[in-house]
This record gives sequence, C-alpha cells and structure tokens, in this order.
Amino acid sequence: MAITAAMVKELREMTGAGMMDCKKALTATEGDMDKAVEFLRENGLAKAVKKAGRIAAEGLCRVLVSDDAKKAVVVEVNAETDFVAKNEKFQTYVGQVAEQALETNAADIEAFMAEPWKFDTSATVQEALAGQIAVIGENMKIRRFQKVEEANGFVASYTHMGGKIGVLVDVETDVVNDAVKEMAKNVAMQAAALKPAYTNRDEVSADYIAHEKEILMAQIMNDPKESQKPEKVIAGMINGRINKELKEICLMDQVYVKAEDGKQSVSQYVASVAKENGAKIKIKGFVRFETGEGIEKKEEDFAAEVAKQMGM
Repeated sequence: MAITAAMVKELREMTGAGMMDCKKALTATEGDMDKAVEFLRENGLAKAVKKAGRIAAEGLCRVLVSDDAKKAVVVEVNAETDFVAKNEKFQTYVGQVAEQALETNAADIEAFMAEPWKFDTSATVQEALAGQIAVIGENMKIRRFQKVEEANGFVASYTHMGGKIGVLVDVETDVVNDAVKEMAKNVAMQAAALKPAYTNRDEVSADYIAHEKEILMAQIMNDPKESQKPEKVIAGMINGRINKELKEICLMDQVYVKAEDGKQSVSQYVASVAKENGAKIKIKGFVRFETGEGIEKKEEDFAAEVAKQMGM
C-alpha cells in the first residue's frame, strides 16, 4: 500500500512522533493507522496519542443549569468561522439550543433534531437550524448535547475560553453551601484544564489496563538494558507506570491544580472540604465538551509541506 503524505500527517498529529518515524511505522504496518500507533508506542516513539485531527472547527459550547441546580446540560453548536462564533445572533441561538436540550427527552441527537422547536413549534429543531443558516449565511451544525441530573445534590458547571470548553460535574452531597459550591466549581475547572478521560479508576476497564500493560511490556523488551532486569522488577516497573498514567487520566487521582503543596489529589481536596463542612460528598461524574474536538479541517498546505520534506 502506498503511504501518502496525508497519512503521515495524520499519524504525526495523533502521536507527536517525527515524520520519518511515522513513515517507517506506516510502512511496517502496511498503512494500518491503529497498528502504526501501536508500533510507535511499542518502540517508545509516540509522545502522546491524541484524537485524530486538529481541533479546527469553530463554534461554541454552552452550559445551562436549572434554577434548583438539580439538572443541567452542555451543548456544542459548530460554525465555519470564528467570526460567526463570536456573532451575537449565533450566541443567542446557541443559548436557545441549550434551553431546548435542558427540557428534551430525546436520547440522541437524531431524535433531538426531529422534535418541535421550543421557540416556534411549527418547525422542528432541524428546520429551525436551517432557518438560522439562511440568516447567518454560514453552515452550522448542532453537534451534540449531554444532560446530567442529580436528585441528591447538585450539578456544577464551568465554561472556559468564552465557550470553547464546557464542563458539568455531578455532585452528590448532603450539604449544599457556598464552600461546597466553590469546591464543585474548582473540580469543574480542573476537568476543563487537565482534560481527564475518567472520573475515577472504577471507570477504567480491565481490558484497557491489560492493553496498556502489553504496550509497556513491549517498550521494556525493546530496551536492551531494561529487558535484562528480573521478571519481578519488570512487573513492578509496569505497575508503577500504569499507576502514573491513571493519576493523569482519572479526575479524582489527578494532582489538584490549586494544591499549595503540589501533591494533594482532587479526591483529597474534596475529602478535606467534606470534613470542614460536616458533609458527605461524592463526585459521581463529569462531562467535558471542547469545541471542534475530533473534527478535522483540510490542511492541504501542511500535507504538501510534509510531502516536500519527505520527497514523496
């Protein structure tokens, strides 16, 4: 299979590896992108595996919380340009989409688009969107929404960078006061800044852990020095690296960004606030939307640059 510049570019963006390493990996795996990622990781060449594609789509994430804070929603609406994303009409429309989503019973985006538009029930959400496209003059898309409800506590929210990132945090608690609310907002800010993949280790599947251990074992076996170490030592090294990774990808295990000692975890921070307020607090989950996440726009000039450098 011919390895193209676009393929090299995609793998490079996903892994942070060098162009020649990416080309080598794709050649070795006959163009299989997933296997190429594994190849790079096993050989210690992947700096980080990112979602395919740059975050290039424009638009806005909007959060909306009910008056009693028992229910909340985050929505993402995309547009073609940042100019439109900052347009007052567009922002007002995204606010209306959030209002619709807070009240919807739709289980997915398809059902949501088919239901009557709250602000003009003679039209569906899809038809109302088409009307907005005609008014604003740019292609738009209601990409996704997610609701969070908490009967035994409240839902906290946070919006970052003017709507580029929207976060909801599900807080179960028997005490709701200013201190607990501030804690919840701080946890939401943590999720926005450090982009965890899971709330806690309980959400991480055994298959994921097993797969990561296989990758780490391959890395060690490919290192002449480390591969000579005793089996027990290697097992300890792998477990240590897994624990380090979990502390990075699990919200409650992450180092709390405002910790004065630079060591306190998010779970320890939450526990300290609970103790100070005589409360039982559990962070049950979170939702984090980032505008354009996973959407790729064509980068033809960059691909041509890659091709030129590699003589492809």
